[in-house]
Amino acid sequence: MPFQHPETTGHGYVIERYVTRKDSDHPRYLELNGAHVLRPGWPHAKRFARHLIDDATTITDAELEALLAYEWRSRLTAAWLIGVDRRESFRERIGDLLLASEVCYSGGGFCFALARFGTHADAEILTAYLDHYLPRTDLHYDQPDALGALLHLDARLGTHHADRITEPDGLWDEWVKGVGRLGHPSHTPAELRRWTDLHCDFINDWSRS
Repeated sequence: MPFQHPETTGHGYVIERYVTRKDSDHPRYLELNGAHVLRPGWPHAKRFARHLIDDATTITDAELEALLAYEWRSRLTAAWLIGVDRRESFRERIGDLLLASEVCYSGGGFCFALARFGTHADAEILTAYLDHYLPRTDLHYDQPDALGALLHLDARLGTHHADRITEPDGLWDEWVKGVGRLGHPSHTPAELRRWTDLHCDFINDWSRS
């Protein structure tokens, strides 16, 4: 599916309103793609979180679709807004975009959204993604984010979807070896789950406050 600028559907304003707005030192999409939101004592945390949560609850489905139809910055931002507000009506769309892996960086947002939805259906989407892409030991896409989200859901749901993936010499170990030869760093499954936990906790904590 070709990328479509939001202007073509009358939503040209969504980029400035949701994607490049600055509630900190950097545009929102850069903060979402980095680790600043997880940094203890980050001075912009309150402002950033409150505006993100407010936008997530007020953005329309049409505006979200306009963002999802465009490039990685827009898709990443839309995925976070969908996840924060738990717009489960976007589950299938998120799953399709994750599996398609058309652009870089946005996949982490899709995995976050699925982790926030928190159901067995989301675990199945993540499992299908990992089954498809972990055998490709020449590709480093969003496999770490997907595994972290799946482990997060397993812990929440009391399921074991990730067990066969993370077993010794299983899909995960073989993928890590393959991309390691390409120079990509590796993280343990526990570290990846913790990363997802922290992102979800960041939103949960500010939502409660």
